[in-house]
Amino acid sequence: MDSLGTTQDPAAPGARTHWTEPIDAVVFDLDGVLVNSFAVMREAFRTAYAEVVGNGEPPFDEYERHLGRYFPDIMRIMGLPLEMEAPFVRESYRLAHLVAVFDGVPEMLRELRAHGIPLAVATGKSGPRARSLLEQLGLLDLFTVVIGSDEVVRPKPAPDIVLKALGVLGSDPSRTVMIGDAVTDLASARGAGVAAFAALWGESDDESLLAENPDAVLRDPSELLEVCIGTSRTL
Repeated sequence: MDSLGTTQDPAAPGARTHWTEPIDAVVFDLDGVLVNSFAVMREAFRTAYAEVVGNGEPPFDEYERHLGRYFPDIMRIMGLPLEMEAPFVRESYRLAHLVAVFDGVPEMLRELRAHGIPLAVATGKSGPRARSLLEQLGLLDLFTVVIGSDEVVRPKPAPDIVLKALGVLGSDPSRTVMIGDAVTDLASARGAGVAAFAALWGESDDESLLAENPDAVLRDPSELLEVCIGTSRTL
């Protein structure tokens, strides 16, 4: 066990996979962690690109590298028109029924709540769109707060969105973890002083995440459940 309260996994050298410190609250990213929205985002991006930019192959591979950021920020980074946001959001709402929850996530969330651990979502999506999706999926009531990137001054990788979640949860940063599937999630978590856990059960860039040396690496939602319940306060 090292000074951060973690132990090493020999199957993933350098990646901390077991957290031994008490956990009183959990902040989640949304896309790629709780829900599998990759296909919907791809289709929404394709439609938005065709409507605003025109013919040609949408640069989705580059867009994918920036996932986790607020959509307008991605457009600025890529040098694409901000006008793409409106059709992207429209298509995202239209196709929301195709978004699936990852296997094991609902059970994991309900068990965490049953053990008195408050939960939050801090997402690159806008707040209204994130809350609408979670309500449609029957998960919204499991979270104390759901915060979108349009509801903070500086979205990820800045710490603002995680700090806002901490304020609502009333949790101590040293006893809070954030679960993300993008480098921006880990950066936002660390900037807010909370532990940064990498979720590898979606379509994340595992190599990039592991290169950031996350505080823990989770390959299945059940692993978070084991860690949190094993280290949470006694009810």
